[in-house]
Amino acid sequence: MLRLFLCLRYLRKKKIVFLSIAAVALSVSLLIVVASLFSGFIKAVEHAAVEALGDVVLSPPIEVAKYPLLIERLEQTQTVAAATATLRAPGLLRLGKGNVCPVQVWGIEPGGRARVTDFKKSLLRQKDSPTEPSFDVPGAPGRTGGFVGIAVLGEPNEQTDEYDLEAVENMIGEQIVLTTGTASSSEIKRRLLPFSIADVVETGVYQFDKAYMYLPIEELQRRLYPDAKSPLADQIHIKLAENTDTKTAVAAIEGVWLNFVEDELDGNPILMHRTAIMTSRDLQSQFIAAYQKQMGILLVIFGVVSLGVVLLVFCIFYMIVRLKQKDIAIIRSCGMARTSVALVFLNFGLCVGIIGSMIGAVLGWAITVNINTIEEWVRVIFGLKLWKSSVYLFNRIPNEVDWFTTLFTIPVRVSGWQFSIKFELYDIVLLAILAAAIGALIPAVVAAATKPVNILQYE
Repeated sequence: MLRLFLCLRYLRKKKIVFLSIAAVALSVSLLIVVASLFSGFIKAVEHAAVEALGDVVLSPPIEVAKYPLLIERLEQTQTVAAATATLRAPGLLRLGKGNVCPVQVWGIEPGGRARVTDFKKSLLRQKDSPTEPSFDVPGAPGRTGGFVGIAVLGEPNEQTDEYDLEAVENMIGEQIVLTTGTASSSEIKRRLLPFSIADVVETGVYQFDKAYMYLPIEELQRRLYPDAKSPLADQIHIKLAENTDTKTAVAAIEGVWLNFVEDELDGNPILMHRTAIMTSRDLQSQFIAAYQKQMGILLVIFGVVSLGVVLLVFCIFYMIVRLKQKDIAIIRSCGMARTSVALVFLNFGLCVGIIGSMIGAVLGWAITVNINTIEEWVRVIFGLKLWKSSVYLFNRIPNEVDWFTTLFTIPVRVSGWQFSIKFELYDIVLLAILAAAIGALIPAVVAAATKPVNILQYE
């Protein structure tokens, strides 16, 4: 009881202690903000891949014929909820005189794509429509329609990073010309494909909105492969059923694919052995690994800087111990054991760590959740746009705080045993408390070693 009384008394009477609490709070909030923004960015990249491609992508080395039959077989399995085909080609889009931009052309089935991904939500005109999206051009039912990325039609404002939606909507229905074609070892065949803008796509990912446009897969195939006798596709995008194990689903999809090639495509060895079946997250694995490495390096750097908290707590507590020699001598002469004296200051350090880390956790959470508002304030007050979608991929800063997200994993091998230690976001709070206790450890030992007779003999 006496230890608790002394601990609380020092917390209330020694104003300099608030400096150490503030240092712990700032360090914790800084690390939480950095870790949350980086992990949020990584999750946003993974989520964007799933939204754009579906859960699993089947990529054969050459175009696949009879893909409707493959989709039918896939959807008959318990692991696949929906599947859709894509036919891709490079192209040049002529928007007007002197305005030509390179694009990646995707031939798609808009209804099937909406079932596999969140494609419908990204359509400017049809996102609230109760029916499936279509390539129908408003006011011109006979024209070939296409979807164009919003950043193809216009760049976002330099100050607000927002698009002029009114100007973009006015372009719906306009006719533009796409130059595309196919290339082989013997020749390059160029094709001109005029079409009208049926809708505009805004995914929120600048690279997608800047580089992609979409056409009916049948129309694109008719222009690129006029001699093909059956439907062609070069990728199959798949949505898995809920609560499906990914590895099991990929194995099932591979089995369906091999049987399909054997039955319908004469067992083509190229298609059987060189087709990639990967999850959309695996397709982004190289980028994700690079981002995680950068996050780990940044956390180590800020962690080393935050070690100054240990030094600051040590200095403050050591000063308190030196100034309170008389008080320590009195309570020691009254019979308090050395370990009890040490625990007074050790508990003092733990209290500083707990209070500071809790304040830092709340502050870090508040900054992360409101980071887009803070960034907007900076833009309005200082005229400085810190976050641009053309630089950082997304039009908004990822601002979710997941306390149980894994920041990095440390592999450990001991006597033939292998295991890994996961460092999660909430561990920052625990390490801050431990750091404050370590900073108070040496002063606590010094206080415990105080000899009452040496202090009180001149009092």
